[in-house]
Amino acid sequence: MSGVTAYFDLDGTLLDASSEKSLTGMLVKRRPWRIPIGTTMWTLGFVGNLLRGRSVYDAARNRGHLALCNWETLRKYSSELVESRLSKRVSLEAVERLNWHRDLGHRLVLVTATVMPMAQAMADYLGMDAVYGCGPEKMTGMMSGSEKGWSVPRRKGKVPIVRQDAENVGHNLSDCWGYGNTHADSFFMAITGNPVAVNAEGRLKKIAKEKEWTQFEWRV
Repeated sequence: MSGVTAYFDLDGTLLDASSEKSLTGMLVKRRPWRIPIGTTMWTLGFVGNLLRGRSVYDAARNRGHLALCNWETLRKYSSELVESRLSKRVSLEAVERLNWHRDLGHRLVLVTATVMPMAQAMADYLGMDAVYGCGPEKMTGMMSGSEKGWSVPRRKGKVPIVRQDAENVGHNLSDCWGYGNTHADSFFMAITGNPVAVNAEGRLKKIAKEKEWTQFEWRV
């Protein structure tokens, strides 16, 4: 390794799709009895998060829709989904960029707010060196729908994860790269020396223009 890590968001950046929405859709299609359970648990989680003072953005991203789902089922469905559908939603430009970093000897890391089984399945397909997704340390048994005790790389939550990862491998973040597609990603992108906005819209596009960040369009 050359002492450089490239940190990538997943949905909307390397993947021109929503990985967890795709996974949820597969669960609903194959297990339609989950619809009332998932809807009820998500709603309870949303309201509960709002009452605890969380933003609407964070409150809406609870895992109630996956409540009472087995972790092993998520792993199985994630691998199947990547092979059958999501692998086709990775643009040629994204693949070329990953190969560009590999040719330079850079380390590749996926940092995503998607649930860990899906994050791992995508990381395996993309050939990443490490992956950080949402989930507890031990992913066994049934999901409760709560994120209590989880690692959650979301918004500013990606920053300490990226900092710790770089420290663990002895890489200086000023030499590293950060790729994201939304304002939520801008926090971790900004602590790298080479932030790159991918398919940027709204606030991220404005930030990237003001700070003269590199911008790419990776669409399928």
